[in-house]
Amino acid sequence: MSIERPAFFLTGDWSGQLIATAIHNGHDLRPATQQQVVLDEATRLMEEDPFTDVIGAAAPARVVVNRSRFEVDLNRPRDEAVYRRPEDCWGLEVWRDNPLPDDIVEGSLAVYDEFYAELGRRLDEVAARGPFVVYDVHSYNHRRNGADAEPGPVEENPEVNLGTGTVDREVFGGVVEAFRTSLSAQRTDDGPIDVRENVKFKGRALSWWVHERYAGVGVCLALEFKKTFMDEWTGEPDHRRLEQLQAALAATHAPVLDALARVRTP
Repeated sequence: MSIERPAFFLTGDWSGQLIATAIHNGHDLRPATQQQVVLDEATRLMEEDPFTDVIGAAAPARVVVNRSRFEVDLNRPRDEAVYRRPEDCWGLEVWRDNPLPDDIVEGSLAVYDEFYAELGRRLDEVAARGPFVVYDVHSYNHRRNGADAEPGPVEENPEVNLGTGTVDREVFGGVVEAFRTSLSAQRTDDGPIDVRENVKFKGRALSWWVHERYAGVGVCLALEFKKTFMDEWTGEPDHRRLEQLQAALAATHAPVLDALARVRTP
């Protein structure tokens, strides 16, 4: 899908200390990138994180990315943010020309730079008021063996993977625990939400950037929701499940902000 609309947008009320991001939500490609793509759209969509903007939509301040991670992956370090060759993206043949031409790469990195510059401007203002938390909302596939095959084992695939790999636990341990316990207390039609820490993912570039730039002030919780809210093979959403997950995540706001208010910055 090639669409001329903003690569990302920041919306909502930024006067508070809680922000949700959906940086792998997008499916758009700019025209120059679209002309290079040979990967079929269904496979590309499967590796993206559609509807993560919906899950985080109750947050007062939000960041939503419209561009596909196949154009620029905002959750990788800058020198890895553009998939140039198949080995950069799970062996997939994405581009007509391998490696991807330099001019296409530079255009994508311009989006990367713009994103982090704008987010930095906003979060600088938030950080000036005191400790803050970012919910970095992602999703992951659990039916890799086929649409009709058994899903991945529950032991290795929590409903929500809470990534805290670079969180300063001495400063933000109470925030992490408030999030984990409050989300675990919520329910969907399948029962209590299974929240486990660092089982599949520990958080990557956005978390690293927040924790380095705002050390002792900002904490980023990398949230990977198992794709029980959609058919990961067709892209069809389960709207009821999405509503339940959105409400469950919203129920964490108050306890997390209470814990955040007790954080003592350096």
